[in-house]
Amino acid sequence: MSDSFDIVIIGGGAAGLSAALTCLNRGKTVAVVLNPQETESLYKAEQVSNYPGLPAMSGKELSDLFRRQLEESGAELKKGRALSVLPMGDSFGVAVEDRFLTGRAVILAAGITREKLYPGEAEFLGRGVSYCATCDGMLYRGKTVAVVGGSEEAKRDADFLESIGCRVLRFEKNGAYAVKGEGKVSALLFGGQEYPVDGVFILKDTVSVTRLVPGLEYESGGIVTDRHMATAVPGVFAAGDCTGKPYQLAKAVGEGNVAALSACEYVDSLSSAKPTN
Repeated sequence: MSDSFDIVIIGGGAAGLSAALTCLNRGKTVAVVLNPQETESLYKAEQVSNYPGLPAMSGKELSDLFRRQLEESGAELKKGRALSVLPMGDSFGVAVEDRFLTGRAVILAAGITREKLYPGEAEFLGRGVSYCATCDGMLYRGKTVAVVGGSEEAKRDADFLESIGCRVLRFEKNGAYAVKGEGKVSALLFGGQEYPVDGVFILKDTVSVTRLVPGLEYESGGIVTDRHMATAVPGVFAAGDCTGKPYQLAKAVGEGNVAALSACEYVDSLSSAKPTN
């Protein structure tokens, strides 16, 4: 399977599905980065009774329908956490755990992450705080790092860091963590104790969309877009709950469609701008 696409969509919920179907119908190659269904807000809904054309059903039932349609759509599904989106000239690099995708345009349809950041997490991101052991682990070879997270993935990442020569402190319990330092990370606080470390790897189920793409603008907790679902970063579009209220299924589907049309137009403009021989 290829790792280079016309459009990379981050999120496999209603907005992401809508965007994927529209992009595919426009003849674009599409990758969809998605987490397990169980993490979606829709999946957890007791009942959905206000979506046109469908009888009332549980969020899980509707989520199952959406996921099945996505699996049969022809889009390449990349399961895992999207960690960062980096501009690369006329394309974008999307880090997905230990993989790297490229897309000529990106659609953010990742919903909202309600999990609060630890004190110091945002301040020291890129200066000792990382979300990806395979991406940044070699920077800490021979140094002491903390791995925060109790998932199987966190345990695998801790094992990986040890295998490349890091001294690893494992923190598998939930709690009030805080990252400390001056200019760069120097310690992790937990349980009333300070642990000297050179880096902190934080392994949560998702990375907040506010940390994915540098240069986005936010208002009232949502990504600012225009009527074409374009963000402040050319080539990056957003749809669904990540653009703010109302958190409604119909809104997510509609915005996904508009974002896809705009992304396809953007990709076409890149192709037409290339000089011909």
